[in-house]
Amino acid sequence: MDVEEVGLDVVLPLRSAVLRGGGPAAMPGDDDPATVHLAARTPDGAVVGVVRLSPAPCPWRLHARAPWQLRGMATDATVRGAGTGRALVEAGRALVAARGGDLLWCNARESAAGFYERMGFAVVTDRFDVDPIGPHVGMLTAVGASGSS
Repeated sequence: MDVEEVGLDVVLPLRSAVLRGGGPAAMPGDDDPATVHLAARTPDGAVVGVVRLSPAPCPWRLHARAPWQLRGMATDATVRGAGTGRALVEAGRALVAARGGDLLWCNARESAAGFYERMGFAVVTDRFDVDPIGPHVGMLTAVGASGSS
């Protein structure tokens, strides 16, 4: 699975389809120069997975020197379970480490928490609702020289 840095226009269609039921999928900070958008593509170039990474303070680890937030991750239903999500998270973790990040965190949909746990993230909050999306949990993982969990 090829994962590459792409522009916002490349990630919005899949993000909209998977995360917003076809509705608007832009988020504050999408166009910030420090924000990075990654896309996973099939050999024929179709975008089947996307994720956004950006430097952002972690609400549960205020001492983190250089935290980054993982947000807007989506994979096409036709490739779920085939390693696309894993490839995106691994590429994201490597990118964050290369840019000096020491922590990667996210507000994970409760239905995706098991995936993130398999990727080395730990649940650090109780369940909370994000209206109108639904139940989430806060998760994080260490990156860089300090390890992967």
